[in-house]
Amino acid sequence: MAGEQSGVDGDPSGDPATVVLKQPRDRAYWARRLEVPVEQVQAAVEAVGPDPAQVAAHLGKPWPYEASGIV
Repeated sequence: MAGEQSGVDGDPSGDPATVVLKQPRDRAYWARRLEVPVEQVQAAVEAVGPDPAQVAAHLGKPWPYEASGIV
């Protein structure tokens, strides 16, 4: 849909500008990126919204989360 970010475009660092969890690949990306189960990512987005920095902070992870191993 227009205006939604999926994948790794949107931010100069290469990270998505918004946490989108509509597709299985998006859920898998964020779970790997933040090294937490998908359910925790979904709960964080429900609690704080789709901003990656806020989601990471809610999960106790720094943002950008360099230790994720995803390049």
